[in-house]
Amino acid sequence: MLDVSESLTPRSTLAQRWPLWLPPLIAAFYPYLLDAFHVLVKGEGHITPAAALLLLAAFAVPALGLHLACRASGRGVEQTRARRLGLLLVATPTLYCFVGVNLYMLGIATAEGWIWTLAWLALAPLAAVATPAEHDARTERPTPTLLRVAHGVSGALVALFIAFHLFNHLLSLAGPEVHAVLMERGRQVYRAPLVEPLLVIALLFQVVTGLQLAWRWSTRGGDFQRMFQLASGVFLAVFILGHLNAVFVFARLWAGIETDWAFATGAPTGLIMDPWSIRLLPHYALGVFFVLAHLGSGLRVVLLAHGVARRTADRLWWLGAGAAALVSLAILLGMTGLRLG
Repeated sequence: MLDVSESLTPRSTLAQRWPLWLPPLIAAFYPYLLDAFHVLVKGEGHITPAAALLLLAAFAVPALGLHLACRASGRGVEQTRARRLGLLLVATPTLYCFVGVNLYMLGIATAEGWIWTLAWLALAPLAAVATPAEHDARTERPTPTLLRVAHGVSGALVALFIAFHLFNHLLSLAGPEVHAVLMERGRQVYRAPLVEPLLVIALLFQVVTGLQLAWRWSTRGGDFQRMFQLASGVFLAVFILGHLNAVFVFARLWAGIETDWAFATGAPTGLIMDPWSIRLLPHYALGVFFVLAHLGSGLRVVLLAHGVARRTADRLWWLGAGAAALVSLAILLGMTGLRLG
């Protein structure tokens, strides 16, 4: 099998440089998986096995991005670029939502498929342009301790809001009315004049510091858990920006609508049957999974730093990732209509 660290050299052929042009190429056609899913669901009135496979393929796109980022294990300019392109591919589902909302506000939503695809197809050959293979030592400067600590501490504070938000969404399994009651009580706190600006600043601080850390650490290879931490961080940075944009710019300023249960679930059509809202399905599901698993990744780093055996820390990480997947699935089922009792 082709080794990425050996293939990315100035004299390599275009075929050998596939780790550079493949991620943009995959991202370019991501929307059409969701479009094909909608066509099948609309025609049959329910999710068919073929439609389920298409949806699974959409979820496989970020998984493939993580795989490509992990494969680029060497060091040097091109290996770093291959890792970063893989990490960017992981963020495709949430980036597609972010782009879609803004193109809708610009009044060119009908052309979003062309714009998205052409932009990524244009990036593919640019990404594969040969660069000097000499290693740039400046890209491996030690990450400032203060930056890591600040990101972790602010993340712990933001986690309080996230915990409430996710618990609130879990209550949708008991019905949107129950969800609405708790949300209204929560909004009295996190929408308070002094609290909301601080919360927004904390979220933006997470984005800025997280992307800085991802940029620095992506210059080096790492084990699967480290690359997962970077990938989930990149996804969440785009997710947070997209969420703030959807709530404050689109809903409050542009449309003048409430960001309630109907807003979140694409009512009255719903996430499954609506041709636009179907993109929110992987966006939400992966957002919940990544935010919880990312916190677990941070905990793993802390455990290792305090002398916990790597095998124990990895086992705890896998348990946390499994729990994150279950919470994500439960919330997704609640948002698509499942009710308990």
